[in-house]
Amino acid sequence: MGVNQCVQVALFLGLLVLFCPSFSLSEDVKLKVKGVTNIATTDENFICATLDWWPSNKCDYNQCPWGKAGILNLDLNNTILSNAIKAFNPLRIRLGGSLQDQIIYQFGKQKQCPTMRKKDNGLFGFSVGCLPKKRWDEVNHFFNKTGVKFTFGLNALIGKKNSKEDQLNWKGDWNPNNAISLMKYTVSKGYSIDSYELGNELCSEGVSARIDSVQYAKDITKLRHIINSLYPNATTRPKVLGPAGFYGKEWFDSFLQHVGPGVIDGVTHHIYNLGAGVDRDLISKVQDPYFLSKIAQTFKDVSTAVKEFTPWAGAWVGESGGAYNSGGKDVSHTFVNGFWYLDQLGMTSTFNHKVYCRQALIGGNYALLNTTSFIPNPDYYGYVTYYRLMGTNVLSISHDSSPYLRTYAHCSKQGSGITLLLINMENSTSFDVSLVNDMNLYSEELASEGVNTVNLMDSLKREEYHLTPKDGNIQSDVVLLNGTPLELTKSKEIPELKPKIVDAASSSPIKVAPHSIVFVQINNFNAPACAPPTK
Repeated sequence: MGVNQCVQVALFLGLLVLFCPSFSLSEDVKLKVKGVTNIATTDENFICATLDWWPSNKCDYNQCPWGKAGILNLDLNNTILSNAIKAFNPLRIRLGGSLQDQIIYQFGKQKQCPTMRKKDNGLFGFSVGCLPKKRWDEVNHFFNKTGVKFTFGLNALIGKKNSKEDQLNWKGDWNPNNAISLMKYTVSKGYSIDSYELGNELCSEGVSARIDSVQYAKDITKLRHIINSLYPNATTRPKVLGPAGFYGKEWFDSFLQHVGPGVIDGVTHHIYNLGAGVDRDLISKVQDPYFLSKIAQTFKDVSTAVKEFTPWAGAWVGESGGAYNSGGKDVSHTFVNGFWYLDQLGMTSTFNHKVYCRQALIGGNYALLNTTSFIPNPDYYGYVTYYRLMGTNVLSISHDSSPYLRTYAHCSKQGSGITLLLINMENSTSFDVSLVNDMNLYSEELASEGVNTVNLMDSLKREEYHLTPKDGNIQSDVVLLNGTPLELTKSKEIPELKPKIVDAASSSPIKVAPHSIVFVQINNFNAPACAPPTK
């Protein structure tokens, strides 16, 4: 074929893609999965969602997207909410957020329970608020009924005062008396608390307030001693988490060096790497692999710091909503947000993070459930699919194709074999994916090309879960599973997630359509890392 003919063909294909949106190019991809050993592990309950304190008059960018989703107003009798949580069995939930350090508890000497109101000079524009004793009972009864693993964020600013030199800096020792009263009551009622977290976004540069790293280490050590005293049985004792803020190397390293062994169980940090919810480029960012990969260094740095200074603890993403200030109203609750979100889950797992908490279960534009109807948004279904299929052992996976194809592999949660997560951010290119089982014990530099690798597509039975947007609109609130819309049942139950079965006799590759997310469970993939442990 001559040069002119090549140019004509290329021009024809370009025009075809431009004027025929249903037309897609296809590219063969060979995925190499190293199943000999794992590269990281997650907690059994890696999946986590948050609930917040925001009142209905929390507004950003001339919109007030929280409604009655804040914990003091949330309808705990809502059937959809209950069923959405039960679908995980169990779901880890963290109750905390920006207003956490302005909440007092109606226990002990705290008889009055003030209502939180707008206040110009208050933190985040609000006055001090209160958790009524009755509401604490209601929340715990609801969590017990739905099987929640509950993380409660404590107010870390009680007893502290603003520095005269720097109003953002809060000095003094934490006064735990109000928290102790709440915890004593909680113990007396037999309420199950998985973990307590001290403060919210007070580390590094802070957001509306900050605490010195050494002082915070002192405060959280005090919390550990209190919990050890109130919960003498180590098997049921709540974990201690912190610092629950944005990573800064100097602050984090100092903090971790000043907490003694066994003080902290989870090193929590927050992620809002997409910028402001009002950003007009938000929809482009969630589809840009280069942009999405920029946060990887933070995950690596946190994991490295934890391993170096507090190896008994684990790295957690304690809160992540993608876009801050309640998310983007036309993006964060739609199908396209799943490109960012599921990529985050895969990425943090590879960097040995134990838990990932999504902001929020309900409330704001970035919620997993619609704030008013409680109907699940597309990310909810991606979340529950990830939870049910992806196990705790993370495997190495690689390919030499387009960076717009993001790939992750874990040992399957149920049974033997592996589960793949394939995210295609391309709008006009599909990928025909075949697998290679790399059984080399050595690094790629030492291993010979082609030695101890097996092409497996002609011997693998697999279950495929293809998630796509309704009508091909990536800003749709409706997601399809294998071509069928995922909708609540008549009794408001979460629908069954039925896979597409591909028989072992078929040697066809895995077809990953443009703008789609695919989970693939392969039970007979021979991965020693996924086999039952030998004695």
